[in-house]
Amino acid sequence: MSVRVVRTVAELRAALAPHRAAGIGFVPTMGALHEGHLSLLRAARAENATVVLSIFVNPTQFGEAADLAAYPRTEDADVALAGEAGTDLVFAPSAAEMYPAGFATSVCVGGAITATLEGALRGRSHFDGVATVVAKLLLAVQPDRAYFGAKDAQQVVVVRRMVSDLGIPVEIVACPTSRDADGLARSSRNTRLSAEAREQAAAIPRSLRAAQDAFAGGIRDPRGLTIRVRDELAAAGLDPEYVEIVDADTLEPIADLAGPALLAVAVRVGEVRLIDNVVLAPGVDDRIALESGSA
Repeated sequence: MSVRVVRTVAELRAALAPHRAAGIGFVPTMGALHEGHLSLLRAARAENATVVLSIFVNPTQFGEAADLAAYPRTEDADVALAGEAGTDLVFAPSAAEMYPAGFATSVCVGGAITATLEGALRGRSHFDGVATVVAKLLLAVQPDRAYFGAKDAQQVVVVRRMVSDLGIPVEIVACPTSRDADGLARSSRNTRLSAEAREQAAAIPRSLRAAQDAFAGGIRDPRGLTIRVRDELAAAGLDPEYVEIVDADTLEPIADLAGPALLAVAVRVGEVRLIDNVVLAPGVDDRIALESGSA
């Protein structure tokens, strides 16, 4: 289908004005679309009369200049894929449109949800950048629902807290992590993996699956579960930046797994930094499917 591309907030709001009463779904991205993004767009298409995609590589959430410079930018291909997934409108602003001269405001979400995991490694300024740009995008689009992938679990928790605290009238929808056949979570960064590194990276979902298997077998000790993850990664020659089990809602450390817990990992495979996670919940068996058929 034909997709309209707009560059300014004024154009965006004018284009959406006639469609607000019928319902608007929004998928914020940094472009370089893959199947994971397309699954979010399809979910939005199924639940809303109008679907908006944003493409904006947000400089304020990159801790390393090299990572920002290396991030793939494929707008023409992205727009074509978005159209095939049923997108009506693409908002692709410039950095100057999002952060005009004199811009001096940021959104800071405090507490454990930004101090742990990615916040501990990349600094809280990372989530200041995430919260600020997401707030600006939500206020620009004013959607009824916004769709995020569960792979970025901490981001979803932060955005939900921000939306609740600021009273932004939008439903945040978290969709299941989209994975390749070997279980690797789909990411725009995967395109930067060499063939050897791609094979190595498959140890990430295997390690999470090992913890899921242990949990399903009755293991509830967080340390024992994280050791299983580390052992699987070490066997593939990978040294994780972190392997943590935290409360799935508050992201605070937990001593036992009586309720839903988030098992999150961050690993550098060559020059590429990858994150992934699974939720461990008593009574719920949602193990990662692996092409190897490991049980």
